[in-house]
Amino acid sequence: MICITSTGTTMDAMVDYRFGRCSYFLFIDEEKESIIEVIPNPNLEVLHGAGVQSAQIVAEKKPKLLITGNIGPNAYSLLTSAGVKVAAGFFGKVSDAVKEYKSGKLKLIDAPNVPGHFGKGSGNRR
Repeated sequence: MICITSTGTTMDAMVDYRFGRCSYFLFIDEEKESIIEVIPNPNLEVLHGAGVQSAQIVAEKKPKLLITGNIGPNAYSLLTSAGVKVAAGFFGKVSDAVKEYKSGKLKLIDAPNVPGHFGKGSGNRR
């Protein structure tokens, strides 16, 4: 099972560029390319700690991989400590992210790809 941050609840939704403040976490059976569970992110509007709180939600489900647009240092640290690999920098449809993962084209990161508090506010969109 893998987890992908998403702007919507289907495989045709876009991967959300923010981890901690993404709209949804989609847990996906990558072999069947189907959604197992959708969790709306309760941390969209929290003032502090969105990344860590979101990382706790994901880590509890124990996916082998998280795919997202951007991830900061605290969330990255918590997830990797829990044994979750992270692929960041992906922008496109959820279904395309799954295909790239299955084909081996998706690159894992070994450090966060944005500084802390990156997803806070609207000026940080790519």
